[in-house]
Parts: sequence; C-alpha cells; structure tokens
Amino acid sequence: MIILIGGSTHTGKTALSQNLIEKYHYPCMSLDHLKMGFIRSGLTNLTPDDDDKMTDLLWPIVKEMIKTAIENNQNMIIEGCYIPYDWKNYFEPKYLKYIKFICLVMSSKYIEEHFDDIKKYASVIETRVNDSYYKKELLLRENRISLEMCKKYGCDYLLIDDEYKVDIYFG
Repeated sequence: MIILIGGSTHTGKTALSQNLIEKYHYPCMSLDHLKMGFIRSGLTNLTPDDDDKMTDLLWPIVKEMIKTAIENNQNMIIEGCYIPYDWKNYFEPKYLKYIKFICLVMSSKYIEEHFDDIKKYASVIETRVNDSYYKKELLLRENRISLEMCKKYGCDYLLIDDEYKVDIYFG
C-alpha cells in the first residue's frame, strides 16, 4: 500500500507520517527532503519558496516511484505539500487500488483558537530552521485553499476543527 499524506504547511503531515511508520513499519519519504536534494545539488534553480513550480518538478518523479513500489509489491508513505490534488489522474486503475491519500486540513476556527499551539508543535518531529515566514494569515489562506481543492477533486481529507487528534487506520 502507498499512503500519500498532503496538506499545507504546519498541519502535522510529518507527525502523522511518523505515527504511521511506527504503526505499520512502512518506509517513508519526505518530499521536503527530495526538494532540498534537488536544490542543494544544483539540479534546479528553484528555491524552497517555489511551491507550485516544485510540485511540477517533483511529481513526475514521485508518481513513477509510486508505480515502481506498487509493481514491486512494496509499501511506502510519502508526505509533503507537493502532491497535486488531482493526483488520481496520473494513475491507471490498476495502481489506484493500492494508493490511499489523506489531506490534513485545519479549519479557520481551529487556527484562530490554537495558533500558538500550532507554532509550539511546529518542530515536534523535525527542527524547522527558519519559521519566520509562518504567519496566521498564511495558514488560514493555505488551509482554506486546501479544503476547496480537496472538495473540487474529491480527495479524502481530515478536517482538524476542535482538537488536534490526527490518527489514521488503513486496512
């Protein structure tokens, strides 16, 4: 099984991935690590701020890695904000039956009521070297867009609204 975890910044994708690693013992790939590999190696002139262009660069590679893992009967967790919302369009049905996608989305209410907690737990799994760009307005806008895109493309999403309880079970 391939588990894709999407969502905007600071929604807990990496924390959820870590929980799933411990639960299922699947390997995990962070798309942020892949992004930084391309940037630091000089294979792209994109910067960490070029999110849309980074999706265009990474997704063609990642989708082929997913196909290869499925063909090899391997499990994998892939997490990051570089998974397009129309991801299903890139796979034939023979692959889709092995892929599960979940998008983490925080409601505006949750962000307004828990912004300090969100900042406090931003480095719970990985150290964020520079978090200065991270503002409440950005989180509100990005999560609103995530929810709209999930609805538009029929993506499964977990709406974080009252309290942060993010746990997923895949059978």
